[in-house]
Amino acid sequence: MNKNKDLIEEIFSSKGRVRVLRTLIKDQELNISEIARKTRLSHTSVEEHLEKLCKTNVIIEKRFGRIRIFKFNENNSIAKIIEEMFNKIEKLLGEENEG
Repeated sequence: MNKNKDLIEEIFSSKGRVRVLRTLIKDQELNISEIARKTRLSHTSVEEHLEKLCKTNVIIEKRFGRIRIFKFNENNSIAKIIEEMFNKIEKLLGEENEG
């Protein structure tokens, strides 16, 4: 299978993963507990989604001793396209709800 296709499927294959991604796009940088709280997913589930998103390089992990912070990777061109797509969809949905 095509590597690019695998990347797209890996990023969007889970509703939970999309929720984690949307949360990090909005808040830019959070620890696992905050992501779990904001997405209403379990700590274990969030950790699994973050691991997969880090492999795609859409999310990056920063470590400060035992503290792990996850950040939306603004330097990744695919991540920027995903951010633009989410923003455009949310804008369209907002306009539909107004009209």
